[in-house]
Amino acid sequence: MRFIILFMVSTLFVISGFAQEEKKRIRNGNSEYEEGNYQDAEKEYRKALMEKPGYVKGTFNLGDAMYEQENYEESTNLFTEVVERSSESDQKSAAYYNLGNTFMKEKKYKESIDAYKNSLRLNPTDANSKYNLEYARKKLNEQQEQEQQNQDQDKEDKEDNKDKKDKDKKNDKKNQDKKDQEKEKKDQDNKDQNKGEDKKDQQKEEPQQISKQDAQRMLDALQNDEKKTLQELQKQKAKAAKGKKSDIDW
Repeated sequence: MRFIILFMVSTLFVISGFAQEEKKRIRNGNSEYEEGNYQDAEKEYRKALMEKPGYVKGTFNLGDAMYEQENYEESTNLFTEVVERSSESDQKSAAYYNLGNTFMKEKKYKESIDAYKNSLRLNPTDANSKYNLEYARKKLNEQQEQEQQNQDQDKEDKEDNKDKKDKDKKNDKKNQDKKDQEKEKKDQDNKDQNKGEDKKDQQKEEPQQISKQDAQRMLDALQNDEKKTLQELQKQKAKAAKGKKSDIDW
């Protein structure tokens, strides 16, 4: 917590300026900044830069105002400009320190570590830079561990998804094979049923074939029956004629 408190309390350095019009604007901006009126402070710092373009103190303090408004992209650009343009080691060290704080807000811990190191090279006794450097290192380790955990989790999720897809694929193939077998069996049953019905129809349509011997025996039997029938008729006629009386009176 000590690092965090120092990071929050010792966030920024504000450079004061005096005399001339641009310096008056700087003083007005500093007053607004100290009151927490960061937008009004921004306006005064921008006016100072209009009075004197490239004014290092105006650029630095405008970076502070943009930082407090959470416009970290612009504040980074402004502090970088101070580093590049300033010839005073105190200003450059403070600009590096504020760059480190800006990168911390954006969770760019590697960049913030480099910025704090550069600040300490110019001002080795600055306690705030030392504390914030250690804090940034701690946050970088946490970030890397979290990224590693995320990568491991992603890898595990991908493997689980692959296993699930493979399992689903096998189940789909198994179900499809079962459906194909059922369809094949059904088709075969229908084929067998149709074949049986065709056989029955063929039996109905086609007369039964008999051999020549059977046909001759049947013909002989019919002839024998006719002979027997004729003989019976003759016997009956003869019997009738024998039993009839004459009507002539002798």
